[in-house]
Amino acid sequence: MPALAAPYTVSCDTPVLVFVNRAAGRRRTPSYLPPLQSLFESLGVSVQFIETRDAAELESAARSAAGQNHSVLLALGGDGTFQALVNGVYGSNVVIGLLPAGGGNDFAAALELPSNPVSAAQVILKSKPRFVDLVHVRTADGQTRLYAGGGGIGLDAEAARFASGPYRHLPGRLRYIASALHALSSHLPLKIRLEFPSEDFQPVESVSLLVGVLNTPTYGAGLRLAPVARIDDGLLHVVLVEDLSALGVLKLLPGLMGSGDLRTSKVKRWGVRSVRISADRPCLFHGDGEILGPAPVEVVVVPNAIRVLAPSMEP
Repeated sequence: MPALAAPYTVSCDTPVLVFVNRAAGRRRTPSYLPPLQSLFESLGVSVQFIETRDAAELESAARSAAGQNHSVLLALGGDGTFQALVNGVYGSNVVIGLLPAGGGNDFAAALELPSNPVSAAQVILKSKPRFVDLVHVRTADGQTRLYAGGGGIGLDAEAARFASGPYRHLPGRLRYIASALHALSSHLPLKIRLEFPSEDFQPVESVSLLVGVLNTPTYGAGLRLAPVARIDDGLLHVVLVEDLSALGVLKLLPGLMGSGDLRTSKVKRWGVRSVRISADRPCLFHGDGEILGPAPVEVVVVPNAIRVLAPSMEP
């Protein structure tokens, strides 16, 4: 584990860069800039807002800022925006933070931040940095990527395409469930093989609806696929949902819409450090709702990967 930094809170002597993903949160992120500017000014904290067209541009700008030794970088957006930030600055010595303004905000929830970005900023500016884990993925095409919250293949990856497309204007959990129902209309079950290179578990083969690999307890705006997961436990939480009929999926909707719980005996879970996922036909893997590439994929936890401004979590 890296040595902990000295106690740290953002002060008037610490300039802060806030990267704004204009495409996040149904394109509402610019509306938060005036109250955020007022908050920083009231606290005497020097701030610069850098507006970007999308997550890719934000990642490039964050990488440049980290290379110029800026020490505190925040992102205004959702889980995909935060993914761009961590990929831009990973390996540097920066401290980062998230002002949640996306469609899901599951990583912000795992950090125990308020759902409103202005309220979250008030908390962040009084917080100290803490180490959190990230997830490293290598896809079949040789590409590598980090993500922060949840990813997977199967129905959820197919739904991710709709969530960022025709359903992107729907709020929160409704967006993800509507996308999943759309994907279900043409979904074919996958025969999945899971291998656990760093564990003693035997490989698992199953006809599956989806396989999720989570760092956070939830994804999809509060769907609780991995309720015991913690973002600093050094583990991936692998969740396999066995094949369900369309009627079986519909029966799960009340619980998903209400508490976000997946109430079915068709779920299997593992806490591991790495997993290799392959399937019997071509399919794609997503991370934080962003399509990352084709299976088979190799997924590894990166413990204590980066420092994030957030409240200290109770054990």
